[in-house]
Amino acid sequence: MATIFSKWVSTRKTTVGALMLASAAVLLPACSTEGPESVMTPEEQANVTREDVVENTEALVGQTVSIRGKLQETVGEASFLMDENQLFGGEEILVVNASGQPLLVPDVGDSEVQVTGEVENLIIADVEREYGLALEPELYADYEDRPVIIAESVALAPDPGEITRNPEQFYNQTIAVEGEVEDILSPNTFTIDEEQLFAGEDLLVVAMMPIPETQDGEVVTVTGTLRPYIAADFERDYDLNWDLSVQEQIDAEYTEKPVFVAEGVYPSAK
Repeated sequence: MATIFSKWVSTRKTTVGALMLASAAVLLPACSTEGPESVMTPEEQANVTREDVVENTEALVGQTVSIRGKLQETVGEASFLMDENQLFGGEEILVVNASGQPLLVPDVGDSEVQVTGEVENLIIADVEREYGLALEPELYADYEDRPVIIAESVALAPDPGEITRNPEQFYNQTIAVEGEVEDILSPNTFTIDEEQLFAGEDLLVVAMMPIPETQDGEVVTVTGTLRPYIAADFERDYDLNWDLSVQEQIDAEYTEKPVFVAEGVYPSAK
């Protein structure tokens, strides 16, 4: 039986892989973008090797990818170089932050980030016009006409242990968390199980978009913000539509505990 995410990948945008990134404390501005409908199978992902990276990177043009990797350096105010081993064979790939949100990335070599976006051949003038960015020509000359990722989503992806030790550090900023779907409480509310999170307690996820029925045990990556659960605040800020039993359960188990408000839900990298 197909899962929610295998259906989602085959009928909407393709997300292939997941990417972790580290960077200096730098603020990267952004705008917005949409990806096309296209599909890349896991077999195609696995076949990308270092020797074939150029050919395969070109083949990824037009695909929407979700990957993790380390940030090697920033390029201007809106972009950075990433080193990613799965799709791009360990080669550096330029990422242009067109997410509409600035990204504060602290601690070179420590911070982790997940990026989702479309692979495009970089035409500086086109990117500036379409996404409202100002790209310094002298910095981007080496990347002109080469494949880059135009990122529609860029999120910190801290180690679960980091969140456990100091959840307040990540409150109200965009992050990505990976875990296994544990319990589905309502059409837009579920828990994910990550043993390192909160002493093994499940993390409650409230999705801001309608999501199809999912399956217990499915491994997902969610992007959004972490905030303490205060019932009055959540009722004011979100259209929850919980029935009374779910409301009472959440109030009893999660009051003043960290809750993840998800703006995106993706299948995790294999």
